Amino acid sequence: MKLVTWNVNGIRACVRKGFLDFFHEIDADFFCLQETKVQAGQIELDLEDYYQYWNYAQRKGYSGTAIFTKHKPLRVSYGFQEGETEPEGRIITLEYPEFYLVNVYTPNSKRDLTRLEERLEWEDRIFDYLKELDAEKPVIYCGDLNVAHQEIDLKNDKTNHGNSGFTQEERDKMTRILANGFTDTLRYFYPERDDIFTWWSYMKTIRERNIGWRIDYFIVSSQLEKYLKNLEVYRYTLGSDHCPVCLEMNLEEN
Repeated sequence: MKLVTWNVNGIRACVRKGFLDFFHEIDADFFCLQETKVQAGQIELDLEDYYQYWNYAQRKGYSGTAIFTKHKPLRVSYGFQEGETEPEGRIITLEYPEFYLVNVYTPNSKRDLTRLEERLEWEDRIFDYLKELDAEKPVIYCGDLNVAHQEIDLKNDKTNHGNSGFTQEERDKMTRILANGFTDTLRYFYPERDDIFTWWSYMKTIRERNIGWRIDYFIVSSQLEKYLKNLEVYRYTLGSDHCPVCLEMNLEEN
């Protein structure tokens, strides 16, 4: 079973830059998108053999998530609870007999940290939500989580301490998740690698020199560790300021 997460920073622009070439080449069972930046009817993707689930933001050209999957779910939900208004389109959950798949675009706390308090409230809600799901069956949690967890998760950690995405408060929220029955799959495979990033500034030569941040994740219920096969970060796949991350598991074989 192959799963991909990618913040496309505008699906229409990404399609113009080769999204479909990568989509068909990778041939994933699940393809999770963040920051789609579209409303219903603004794009039609002819993806044979895939079910498509979109969560649109109310604000035009902003946020939004989507999942394309070969496997019809038992249930699809949007937001933290049934019937809740989710104006920024940040969560899609698919339920399957063996697991939940949760695709998330975590709010950015903003450069001046004016949204940090709201962000931390979000973190408390997502933690409670993941624990609630995990009590029923294992969870695969993925997306742009807008935090570099450790110093090795960004190139210039010393100059970024306290900045948006690398505040101690945001990092502590990630630590809490990982201390309560969840596994960061990249660190499962590469516990000490300090050169794996998933986002780079558009400033000239930044991506070429790999001066980046790792803020896109696959996090799984720790009981799924035995099913993990491989994780690959497609640093050289263009189309967005983020790159795709692909997780392979043998869960469907068990």
